[in-house]
Amino acid sequence: MVRATGLYDPRFEHDACGVGFVADIRGRRSHQIVLDADQVLRNMDHRGACGAEVNTGDGAGILTALPHEFLAKVAKDELGETLPAPGRFAAGNVFLPNDPAERRHCKRTFERIIREQGQRVVGWRTVPIDPEGADLGPTALASMPAIEQLFVAAADDITTKHFERQLYVIRKRAGTSLRRDARLREGSTVYVCTLSTKVIVYKGMLTPGQLLPFYPDLADWSYKSHLAMVHSRFSTNTFPSWDRAQPLRCMSHNGEINTLRGNVGSMHDRERVVQSQLFGDDMEKCFPVAEPTASDSGNFDNVLEFLLMGGRSLPSSVMMMIPEAWQKDASMSAQKRAFYEYHSCLMEPWDGPASIAFTDGRYIGAVLDRNGLRPSRYYVTHDDKVIMASEVGVLPVDADRVKAKGRLQPGKMFLVDFEAGRLIPDEEVKHLIAAKNPYAEWLGEHRLTLSELPRAEAPEFVPESLVQRMQAFGYTTETLQFFLLPMVSQLRDPVGSMGNDSALACLSDKARLPYDYFKQLFAQVTNPPIDSIREEVIMSLQAYCGPEGNVLAAEPDNCHRLRLPHPILTNEEMAAVKNLNHRGWRSKTIDITWPRVRGAAGLDASLRRIALEAEAAVDEGVQLVVLSDRRAGADRVPISSLLALGAVHQHLCRVSKRTRTGLIVESGEAREVHHHCCLIGFGADAINPYLAFEALWQARRDGLTEHDSDQALVKAYQKAVGKGMLKVMAKMGISTLQSYKGAQIFEAVGLNRQVVERCFTGTASRIEGVGFDVLADEAVRRHELGFPSGGDSGHASPHLPVLPNDGQLHWRSGGEKHAWDPTSIQSLQRAARGDESAYWKFAKHIDESERTRCSLRGLLRFRHTTPIPLEEVEPASAIVKRFVTGAMSFGSISKEAHETLAVAMNELGGKSNTGEGGE
Repeated sequence: MVRATGLYDPRFEHDACGVGFVADIRGRRSHQIVLDADQVLRNMDHRGACGAEVNTGDGAGILTALPHEFLAKVAKDELGETLPAPGRFAAGNVFLPNDPAERRHCKRTFERIIREQGQRVVGWRTVPIDPEGADLGPTALASMPAIEQLFVAAADDITTKHFERQLYVIRKRAGTSLRRDARLREGSTVYVCTLSTKVIVYKGMLTPGQLLPFYPDLADWSYKSHLAMVHSRFSTNTFPSWDRAQPLRCMSHNGEINTLRGNVGSMHDRERVVQSQLFGDDMEKCFPVAEPTASDSGNFDNVLEFLLMGGRSLPSSVMMMIPEAWQKDASMSAQKRAFYEYHSCLMEPWDGPASIAFTDGRYIGAVLDRNGLRPSRYYVTHDDKVIMASEVGVLPVDADRVKAKGRLQPGKMFLVDFEAGRLIPDEEVKHLIAAKNPYAEWLGEHRLTLSELPRAEAPEFVPESLVQRMQAFGYTTETLQFFLLPMVSQLRDPVGSMGNDSALACLSDKARLPYDYFKQLFAQVTNPPIDSIREEVIMSLQAYCGPEGNVLAAEPDNCHRLRLPHPILTNEEMAAVKNLNHRGWRSKTIDITWPRVRGAAGLDASLRRIALEAEAAVDEGVQLVVLSDRRAGADRVPISSLLALGAVHQHLCRVSKRTRTGLIVESGEAREVHHHCCLIGFGADAINPYLAFEALWQARRDGLTEHDSDQALVKAYQKAVGKGMLKVMAKMGISTLQSYKGAQIFEAVGLNRQVVERCFTGTASRIEGVGFDVLADEAVRRHELGFPSGGDSGHASPHLPVLPNDGQLHWRSGGEKHAWDPTSIQSLQRAARGDESAYWKFAKHIDESERTRCSLRGLLRFRHTTPIPLEEVEPASAIVKRFVTGAMSFGSISKEAHETLAVAMNELGGKSNTGEGGE
């Protein structure tokens, strides 16, 4: 297993690559298909990548139909075995340890498991390779596993489909057990490329031009196939490896799955409720479905294969995982819309820019994500050949041979059915799949909506205690001035200047909210963000919550879930949820406050209590769990909604019970868009920010807004939060709230390992930082502002009837530290007018303010133990040597160092860009 090392973490594996396939629509097998696919692959060399060694690639591979003629020949010649008829035997390439003893152990394990599953081992064949002829680079050679080909024959009394399913179980059992075997030093190299009666994969840490020279099998003229899928890998933010090369077992992928963490976590939870008569007692042997060491493409392939083995067709499985933007498409048929909505009750979209080619031997096709941010183009010829790839021109085709050509459109599917011998249009294939079951009827009978829930009385607005409660939850005058009031007046998330110069939460002296320790991750270079305004039709805030059904079955009650059109609930909707007893659904409210008398020590025990209460509610069959801090008051300190939600969500995930209930947060703390994004991103299904509503209601009574009713204010706030959340999701290339939910698209800055493991498992926190003790102390400090305790005299301290202003956004004397304050700005302005002393004052002030706990870089120091001898600084000019000497002697940025650099740069300005001066 690849482990996190330094700043590298295998959880952040993504791909951005070239993908394509060549196929004969009528299913005619030939070696020319393999040669054409090789040319396609070579022409996508620029879409792959290599390291410092030009002959070590990120990965390249080919997937073909099982070449029966070729395999029968090598089995006879090399193993002395006669293979059964096609469909009655399987073959697959397996990566194994190089150590002979470990390799023997792995092969014996495979053989034992094959026998236990009732099948027969035909034999093992060493796959011929030619590293020298392929000019394999040193890194690829050093990491190359042993490659052998496994042949398995079906039992006499088994159908081909059941044999294929048994092969899946064999592979999952063997791969999981061997990779976890602590006795194997090379256990992480064990990988089954494929083990199937239909397809086979040859791949590795190769460049596109190395694939055929490396694998002589592929050059054999008896190697015939009617399809060939190829992939040239460009691994962004990753290390390449032999097993991560593509094609995978069912698909090839160009793009990134941005919602991977949420997708994988949800899939893990579904393992407790998934059932299938097709697997029988073997179901448990298939877990985990999503493998912990796989990349985003690898886990997409894992889940796609699981759905396929569970009885779903390949096209319908792809539609389920990468749905069209059905929520706002007015032109979509009601039948197809019902299909997508029904399946959204079972699985969230795997969201992100993606072009995916897929095959199971019967079908081959490709699909784009709903945004269409990855190119895919195709040609169909008059002799019934099809070429699909990431770009045009990968395989020369005479113009008079071209029957049709085009490009994939967002959300559309390109599909070839070899049994039917034709290309099936997108509308036709989706109509056939959507018409298979009465999905619209099932939704009408079983779906729940907020509007149908019995009404309940919402808590009354108590303006007398409003300021106290706002103080206890950390509200300031800036909260109203810069967030709440602009949101309801402008109907959008307020926009500030570029950058945030206030102190990081972990370095601040103020009692900062836990949300401030999290930063939203942004799209990478290969993964463009979405314009959430122009692309509004593909964006959606609708999601379902409550217990999920069986992902492998098409059953009417799978859609017996609660539809939420918006993640922000009104007080009336929250009251209906808390008092829910409707159509077999119940809810339970869990208090997320702790007794004031326990002080900061009460946080840890309360988090444990809340998590256990939530699990008990799930075990009782409660469909919705509400985490509420409404009991906060003089005697009760509120736990941060983010900490409470995170603790419950992660605990339920650890015990595989998260998909059996919905989590709704009733919070006095959440008010900003970032707060809501954090809560949804860490697992909340919906939020009721009741105190934000009350603050706005009071603002209306004070004449600070022009809205004519409290209800109008709530609607304006919902709209602003919705637009803000869509904007944040779009920065990461995510289109649907359903996919964003639980995806943890954040990194923590300044939280220690204990907090992250308990409440935000899997979130990166590279510098660690504060723990529960600091977070609890800050919660008590906030609570003290609203509900002052008695001092030594035993009398309560006077309560200030105004909100504090700690200067988070605007600098304020005695408030939060900022990198830019009046002193720095004044000095810089004077320096810009020619006052040199003002510049040095500015530089000194900036350096000192950085050091006084404003930013992480201000805490860094340069340490010099032994001066570097000047003769070792080669090659370098005397000018550069003089600067090195000056900088080393001072040890830090100083006036003298600045002057030395200025002189050196002035002298260098007269030199040419070559020779000694250029160096």
